[in-house]
Amino acid sequence: MTRHLQPLDLERLRRAFPGTVLGPGDDEFDSARDVFYGGEDVIPAAVAQVESAEDVARVVTFAAENGHEIAVKGGGHSLARLATTSGGIVIDLARMKGLEIDPAGKTAWAQAGLTTGEYTKAAGSHGLATGFGDTPSVGLSGITLSGGIGFLVRKHGLTIDSLLAAEVVTADGRILQVNEENEPDLFWALRGGGGNFGVVTRFQFRLHEVDEVVGGMLILPATAEVVAGFVEEAAAAPDELSTILNVMVAPPLPFIPESVHGKKVALGLLAYTGDVDAGQKVMDRFRGLAEPLVDTLAAIHYPELFMEEEDDGPPFKPQSASRNAFIDSFDDQAAAFLVDALDEAPAMMTAVQIRALGGEMARVPAESTAFVHRDRPFMVNLAAMYMDPAQADPTADWIVRTADGLLGDDYGSYTGFMTNEGFDRAYPGATGARLRTVKRAYDPDNLFHRNHNIEPA
Repeated sequence: MTRHLQPLDLERLRRAFPGTVLGPGDDEFDSARDVFYGGEDVIPAAVAQVESAEDVARVVTFAAENGHEIAVKGGGHSLARLATTSGGIVIDLARMKGLEIDPAGKTAWAQAGLTTGEYTKAAGSHGLATGFGDTPSVGLSGITLSGGIGFLVRKHGLTIDSLLAAEVVTADGRILQVNEENEPDLFWALRGGGGNFGVVTRFQFRLHEVDEVVGGMLILPATAEVVAGFVEEAAAAPDELSTILNVMVAPPLPFIPESVHGKKVALGLLAYTGDVDAGQKVMDRFRGLAEPLVDTLAAIHYPELFMEEEDDGPPFKPQSASRNAFIDSFDDQAAAFLVDALDEAPAMMTAVQIRALGGEMARVPAESTAFVHRDRPFMVNLAAMYMDPAQADPTADWIVRTADGLLGDDYGSYTGFMTNEGFDRAYPGATGARLRTVKRAYDPDNLFHRNHNIEPA
């Protein structure tokens, strides 16, 4: 059940929480409440800038006792804009940047306000890495709790497969140390169940030896043959290779030749974690699909895949529409369909993303975590971004039409990229039932419902 929400007395919150509380009109309020994707201007009543688990516990307790809605903001990249709340309290983790790396033990304790880029750069200085996603500005908390699919997914599994422990503030204000032995049901649920069970303030991760990789960007012309061939090569490659293929109309970006702007391209991001010479031979198989338009594939240090782009212009605040799916096959017919579908895409930036999965991700038993779709060999993400609100309806219609034609109905969804795909697509069957049981135990009143919600009832 969802709590009946009450108006917030900002001064009462400031008396209850000795840290920084920002309200409308304060100098840093707008930047603190900001989230990545644009849309309706959602204005919280307060932003609490926490620095410790104890800080979080005070804010959670205040919200629970006074009937206020909570949203938890890490990197703020939720496609469904769940990191904010209208009239409630945003718990802003941005000041929680603590990171303790044990190079000898190959573990790290990381506070939840870090971004994946910050963590990866620090770990990379020791020749070590934990697999997260592919975007440096994404928050550590959101991507971990959703599962974590990135450049190391086939070699080292999901992010949650490297999660050893967590510090969690629950709805009753307790601070729990959670791992396989202590609160094991909660630890199971955190690994894929999102922010439904509390506010995670620290994570302990396993680190892997990842120093030099062969990786970068390869842009090819987007014909049906090239797209199908890329996906086939990615699925057949050794586990050392993880790929992200974006089939899209080339935007006018500096790294894309002007002659290609406005044309359909297959933009691949590739990372081979292993012997460099072997990696170059694998990359040559992709280069052989067509004459590359852009080829930056080279031997680099792993953190270079997470370099932030410099942007001195105004903030890019797109609105978006998307559909995410785990599927069992991707063939020539699917490739031809999506290449043709791009001709009708109304949004300024539209892409169909295909990730070949498998490898270590698929070897972990599905029941060992709340991430159930381990046996699905492909993930497809249809995404469109636009600035003009008039494009909202035609873009949403295109997403629905294309998804229906490409995916059918037998697919699962990844909460890290979900908007409104639905609970059962993310957590079918016994996994969903067990998650509801854990939710009833740790958050029976559904205080934490600004997420892809698992209702306790």
